[in-house]
Amino acid sequence: MANTVRTLRLAIGFLACVGVAGLPGCQKEAAAPPPPMPEVGVLTVAAQDIPDDPEFIGQAEASRIVEIRSQVTGIIKEFFYREGRDVKKGDRLYQIDPVPFQAAVSSAKAMVAQAEARVVQATQHFARVKPLLAEQAVSQKDVDDAVAEDLAAKASLESARGQLVKAQFDLDNTLIIAPISGMIERTKSYEGRLISAQTDLLTIIHQVDPMYVIVSVPESFLLKRVRDRAEKRVQGAGLYELRGVLTFADGAIYPHEGKLDLQEVGLRVTTGTRDVRIVFPNRERALLPGQFVKVRLSGAIRTGGILVPQRAVQQGPKGSIVYVVGEGGKVEIRSIQGASWRGSQWLIEDGLRAGERVVVDGMHRIVPGAPVKPVPAAENSPASNL
Repeated sequence: MANTVRTLRLAIGFLACVGVAGLPGCQKEAAAPPPPMPEVGVLTVAAQDIPDDPEFIGQAEASRIVEIRSQVTGIIKEFFYREGRDVKKGDRLYQIDPVPFQAAVSSAKAMVAQAEARVVQATQHFARVKPLLAEQAVSQKDVDDAVAEDLAAKASLESARGQLVKAQFDLDNTLIIAPISGMIERTKSYEGRLISAQTDLLTIIHQVDPMYVIVSVPESFLLKRVRDRAEKRVQGAGLYELRGVLTFADGAIYPHEGKLDLQEVGLRVTTGTRDVRIVFPNRERALLPGQFVKVRLSGAIRTGGILVPQRAVQQGPKGSIVYVVGEGGKVEIRSIQGASWRGSQWLIEDGLRAGERVVVDGMHRIVPGAPVKPVPAAENSPASNL
């Protein structure tokens, strides 16, 4: 009997242990609650009118470049300007030795005086013989000779006067003056050097106020701009109403606006670009010839533009993409075409429509095609991968 009671106790204990051991297994087999949907920050995009101001690389050049050459052959006697400085129109630059030219002027004046005397003499002779012909006191040949002599004397006078003009011109040009105002280079010839007329380069003057900035615009941009204008995507200022905003290499913005005043007729065959010229005031001499700058052309308006934060744009295998929360709160991948940056935003050219919700934050928590819980994104929230 005692053995039977012991056996019964052992069986009850075993069953109790089995029951306790099986309890966790039963709990594991119970249905687990579904995980919560990932929460993502979204931005509902809207179409708006935004400034259309493309930016290009430009190069500054002087608005006038004048080579200084002598009109006469002679010896440089003196030069007056300070090299590398500003000169004004009419300032003295060089003095060619004037003595030979003064002598030429004096000789030419004497020739004019002699020719004038011959004219007086021929005129008086003709006046004497002409009435004698009616009285048959002289022959017709005598009268004809008097007429010819009078005409020859007058021709000689005109020739002498021409020689005097040329001699005076040469004398005047022994003093070389600045034809424009600007900055002058160093001289290439000094005192005592013989220079040839219209051949030897003496120096160069650069007119730097105003200053030109030449921008080369790609053909692809020009073609697209024509289409955008035709489709009314870009409106506002016309070509010659555009203004230029200049940025230096160190990021400083030039305080004066420029004005577009020339578009070349054709494309450059070698580069496939079309040159555009913008004129900037340069009183402070901040712009220098040859300087590279950035030029933003402002004045036009892009209608129906869509802006998204830069952090919303990702790079896919085939280009830029964004994640869009579509119907049923599911995530879609959308290929887009960006135009340009606008501060911390990206201007979307194609791929998005007004009213769509773009994922801005929480992209590491989403899977394309899976539902998400969209919430308004904070304006200055950090990128999702930070």
